[in-house]
Amino acid sequence: MLPKDITKKIRRTEITTSRLVTDMLSGDYESVFKGRGMEFDEVREYQPGDEIRTIDWNVTARMGRPFIKKYIEERQLTVMLLLDLSGSSYFGTSKMLKRELAAEVCAILAFAAVHSKDRVGLLIFTDKIEKFIPPGKGLQHVSRIIREALYFKPEGRGTDLAGALRFLDSVISRRAVTFVISDFLTKDFKKPLAIANKKHDCVAITITDPRESELSDAGLVELTDAETGSTVLVDTSNYKLREKYAANAKRLSVERIKTFNAVNIDHIDVHTDKPYIAEFVKFFKARRRRI
Repeated sequence: MLPKDITKKIRRTEITTSRLVTDMLSGDYESVFKGRGMEFDEVREYQPGDEIRTIDWNVTARMGRPFIKKYIEERQLTVMLLLDLSGSSYFGTSKMLKRELAAEVCAILAFAAVHSKDRVGLLIFTDKIEKFIPPGKGLQHVSRIIREALYFKPEGRGTDLAGALRFLDSVISRRAVTFVISDFLTKDFKKPLAIANKKHDCVAITITDPRESELSDAGLVELTDAETGSTVLVDTSNYKLREKYAANAKRLSVERIKTFNAVNIDHIDVHTDKPYIAEFVKFFKARRRRI
């Protein structure tokens, strides 16, 4: 049995995120994801008015007359939430930890899926696969996803995004809308994302904290890498050091966005010190215009 304070927090998260979905996101979610998947149905003879691009050239060549591939719209989507709970997710200097914000994002997306009668699953990863909840439906299932996103205690500290995407491919056979929720403070994720996006509809959601972009002047500070445990003593009163830190953070951000664009993956940036719902609304509107 969960302690009362944890139960209250889970319930509070459920109420808040469910209202946001109902009031602001449910229609946008359906308009950009529902009906995007197409499933092969049958091959039939070409009829006047059929689109030429649907012609099955192999069957046409064998039969000596044109045939087309017929598809049907997938009525139910599978939504997968890939949640990075590596050591850096426990960082936070503003309203909440990055992990807490990531859990709220999971709740938002899980409720949006359930409201649209879609199946939703959760994969928690660090430098190993920590927890897999197969796609399911219903409010009780969403409650379990929120509980695990908020309070699951991972064993690993590092980040293996490539391993998580390989595991996803092994357990989810059909095309899924896949949200990768991470700070992406890892290397060499371009190729794994590109491969995953060929099978699935991938969306990257980057969780950041303001102190990861710039250092405040706080004198001598010992900084610890949450994933490796290494520490370094820095003098944050040094303006040139702070300037170099900010420039490096900007460079990493630009490189990350370039990577997403290069592999044709949509992305959303959310921050621990800012309201995040506006970023989702902006994303849905931009994607709907493109579609």
